[in-house]
Amino acid sequence: MIVFSGLPGSGKSTLARRLARHLGAAYLRIDSIEAALLNATGQRATVEGYAVAYALAADHLHLGTVVVADCVNPLEVTRDAWAAVAAGVGNTGAGCPLLNIQVVCGDVAEHQRRVEARQADHANHAGQWQPPTWAKVQAGTHEYQPWISSRVVLDTASGAPDTLFAELLARLEA
Repeated sequence: MIVFSGLPGSGKSTLARRLARHLGAAYLRIDSIEAALLNATGQRATVEGYAVAYALAADHLHLGTVVVADCVNPLEVTRDAWAAVAAGVGNTGAGCPLLNIQVVCGDVAEHQRRVEARQADHANHAGQWQPPTWAKVQAGTHEYQPWISSRVVLDTASGAPDTLFAELLARLEA
């Protein structure tokens, strides 16, 4: 199981989708789950989106399918929950290895440009769900807890998508 974590607009979805396609893996995107829940219920999801993703990940892992999860994952409790799914704690997972990848965009101006472009592109909206504004992303940085567990950190401000993907594949092989 490979879990991509990072603030909205950092580039994690671009890398996660590409890796899932490359590996033939199941792709679980929290934004898609939360959009479906919001559109079905009219209420914003809180823990429900992650709970659905954990259950789907466990189902895929039990089938022997590689899982690529795409989420903000700002809290140690959510990171621990992904680890529990991978480890199979409480019969929720399949006892497989977990790779955490934290995606950051070290260039603040570029990060803001990405968030605002995504917000303005209505193809990124799903019914009532909309991607967060730059103000919400900035507010989220204060809620993003420091990492304790091991992870690979990729800074998407440092290169073109093809270069970053090649770097990601090299790190996975290592």
